[in-house]
Amino acid sequence: MTTPATTNAPTRSTDAPCHSLVVRLGCSHDVARVRGRLSSVDLPRPGSFRLWETTVHDAAEGAGGRRARDTEASRPLREGASPLRAVLLHYADGARDLVLVADRHRLPLGTLRQIADLATDPASHPDLVTAPAAPGRAGDFPAPSEAGPVTALPALARVDWGLPDLATPPGHTHRFALNFPVGSALDAELLTAALAFTAGWYGREETVEVGVLDSAGPPSPVILTFKTHEDQSVTDLITQAGPSHRRPTGKPISPATGVVLTEDHDRRYEPSLTCPFPLTLHLGRAADGTLSVECRIVESTVSRRIAEQFCAHLVRTAVGFAGAPSRSTLADMRPSAGPWANAVLAAGGLGDVPEVRGTIHENFARVARTRPDATALVAGGTRLTYRELNERAEASAAALRARGVAPGDLVGVCLERDADLIVTLLAVLKTGAAYLPMDVGHPAERLRYTVEDAGPAVVVTTLKGFPKETDAVLVDLAELASGPTVPPPPSAGGHEADSAYVIYTSGSTGRPKGVVVPHRNVLALVDATAEDFELGPDDTWTLFHSSAFDFSVWEIWGCLLTGGRLVVVPHWVTRDADAFCALLSAESVTVLNQTPSAFSQLILAEKRDGRELVLRLVILGGEPLDIGMLTPWFIRYPPSHCRMVNMFGITETTVHVSAHTVTPQDVATGSRSVGRALPGWHLSVRDDAGRLLPPGAAGELYVGGAGVADRYLARPDLTAERFVDDPLTGERVYRSGDLGRLRVDGNFDHLGRLDTQVKVRGYRIELDEIRAVLLSVADVTAAAVVVCQDDPADPADRRIIAYVTANGLVDVAEVRSRAETLLVDYMIPSAIVQIESIPLTVNGKLDLDRLPDPRLALDAKPEAQTATTKTDPLGDRVLAVWSALLKTEVRLEDNFFKLGGNSLLVIRIIAALRAENLPKVTVKQFYGHATARQFISLIHRLATEQPATP
Repeated sequence: MTTPATTNAPTRSTDAPCHSLVVRLGCSHDVARVRGRLSSVDLPRPGSFRLWETTVHDAAEGAGGRRARDTEASRPLREGASPLRAVLLHYADGARDLVLVADRHRLPLGTLRQIADLATDPASHPDLVTAPAAPGRAGDFPAPSEAGPVTALPALARVDWGLPDLATPPGHTHRFALNFPVGSALDAELLTAALAFTAGWYGREETVEVGVLDSAGPPSPVILTFKTHEDQSVTDLITQAGPSHRRPTGKPISPATGVVLTEDHDRRYEPSLTCPFPLTLHLGRAADGTLSVECRIVESTVSRRIAEQFCAHLVRTAVGFAGAPSRSTLADMRPSAGPWANAVLAAGGLGDVPEVRGTIHENFARVARTRPDATALVAGGTRLTYRELNERAEASAAALRARGVAPGDLVGVCLERDADLIVTLLAVLKTGAAYLPMDVGHPAERLRYTVEDAGPAVVVTTLKGFPKETDAVLVDLAELASGPTVPPPPSAGGHEADSAYVIYTSGSTGRPKGVVVPHRNVLALVDATAEDFELGPDDTWTLFHSSAFDFSVWEIWGCLLTGGRLVVVPHWVTRDADAFCALLSAESVTVLNQTPSAFSQLILAEKRDGRELVLRLVILGGEPLDIGMLTPWFIRYPPSHCRMVNMFGITETTVHVSAHTVTPQDVATGSRSVGRALPGWHLSVRDDAGRLLPPGAAGELYVGGAGVADRYLARPDLTAERFVDDPLTGERVYRSGDLGRLRVDGNFDHLGRLDTQVKVRGYRIELDEIRAVLLSVADVTAAAVVVCQDDPADPADRRIIAYVTANGLVDVAEVRSRAETLLVDYMIPSAIVQIESIPLTVNGKLDLDRLPDPRLALDAKPEAQTATTKTDPLGDRVLAVWSALLKTEVRLEDNFFKLGGNSLLVIRIIAALRAENLPKVTVKQFYGHATARQFISLIHRLATEQPATP
């Protein structure tokens, strides 16, 4: 491409739609005569006219001369100014250019050419327009009423794939020439069709609008609409670019791309001084018929690098169109493999996968031999060194082998969050089996389903209510400690390809699904991050998350395989941000892993606590990050003190896939970056057919490399659907279902989900699983499940709402009871609303806009549920706090969690009550007194036992 030129055009809000004409004056032209002729021009009001003259200290075709000419020819008129500006440029080599800039609506191209002729043609009559012209006479200037009002161009469209430089001033433009192979058979229609095809590819759209501004047509752009579906023929697409398909529009248009056409052969004509579209092709045809093509962009909507990449694809597409056989379809024109695809895949991290050897437990044993007396685990009053943890795990492994556990088996683990949990997980691995973690807080029906679906031979648990109606043998910890043991076989050790764990995630069919992950994936994750994050023996980590949540895999083994100290956070401390903050301080924690929802509460608690933490690394993951929430954190903990990392990951790709170090600048720009793929992992963006998309274009994220899990347990159909053989990389990759895009620098943005899966407070939830449970209730005929969030910046405001239809009046309490039986607490809808029918769009999809406000249903409470009386002012204060945070009127029998309360709102309620000078309530007490009546009674009791702190 040729050397680019850059101009800085004013913003559209103050610009009239202008065009310009540059005329080179020959040596025979008398400058005084030119001045005189132009001074006789009679312009429509308002404004007067004069000729401006400027001396340029460079030759006409020198860099300075071209720059001066381009600047004058691209400088629009100010709104309300004279409809014509004329500037005479005198160059150092004696050449002269007359630059005419005019309001395109008041002085169309024909009139502008007449003015140029008047000034430069010695044969023309100087009195041509000195007097009012008769109607129809050549040289007439249209009256303002005839030409229409001076109007600004519409605001530029937002271009999602443009990836603009946000630091670029508004209106800043950049342009560069497009070079085509010699002999290319190009015309305006073919290039316009190629532009539409390329724009549709980038935008993943089958209907594409392209703007056209033609010097031979009306002064305002018109629209061409293209159908770019796969079976459309190339010939038909080019036909759609013809003049007969152009349609005027009565409203401002702002397509992402457009074409400016000019046929001025002997003079340099600009139909529009500002870019009428974010990315504009300027097509000019010379006298010999050759076509020049220039791309112009507004850098606040399209970046230079994206524009250059876009135009490279456009050139290849246009050449392909020109040489395409008559029966070629657009599917034949899609870019596929080749140097371009290889470059994009390499930018996404494709490369050699580092080799790892051994198993998790073998690597742990190696660390234990190196640091036997260093503290490995802290859980309440229990502290274990690496030697003690290894020995206790060996003993438990021997006891498990005595109960028949063998290599390749699956062992369920359902234990409280304490030292025994870590010992047991490590013990299972030492037997050669894989562990199946289950949370003691999960409903009995969900635990039963998990055991029946996974089929573990043994389940280690202390949960008295664990379902006994399964084929699994339930083993208590006390039995492991006192029963017989079997030493490891001579061939013990295992292989890196062996399964390490199976974690169940939410499933769209209504039941969870198990993800099988081998040892090598976990080892690769630790190897990929240890150096960059400087993980080592001086670090103290927390185990904050449930072992049934894959974030725990990273917390446990990321710490123990790098020699760190792991602090197990008790269940109720994880739900109390103040208590957790105190624990971080007391244990001098240096590495913290949090979901953004949980971390937002910790930021507030840390500010209340006032003690400075020694955290050096905070890793956020599990859900999209609302980056603005980090502002107060960076004020107290700048990046030089504590590194903040946002990581994207999926259970099926071993916890983490990419990492991005967040900076205050990211907060200022609202970045959605999740960074680059980890070493050994790779990411790419694909369309609906699995074809590679270019940087900037949004599509489904495909993940490949070291972290891809083995399969879904006993689900070959779903495994084949999501774990696919990729012809581009020659590898097995995972279709994530996440929407994202690759930036030209190799970083990725995460843009949400493509399906019904959501993240609520870090938990991965398939809305269809909730819907299937609701439909299992008798008399429920249809159901819809959505996520509502009135305040996008507040994770505590994110709630699941269910709508059901039924044969007659359904008992909502029965529906909720069914949901509580089968679903974990974070999946239970905040509100269940019965409606007459599920509203649908014309396309048969759920119409979210027509769903009723769930708060109206929550407010429709029986009169018997009265508020407190005026004789209980303390109770009234409590109800006022609850009502304000739950955004609904709360009455005595209302249950906090059934009104939409969640763990984040619990913390806020407690803080708000303390601000009201009421007694401090622990999180555990709150969960045990969930109705307003119970909670008020608790407050009364605490107020008598411990006077409120002033």
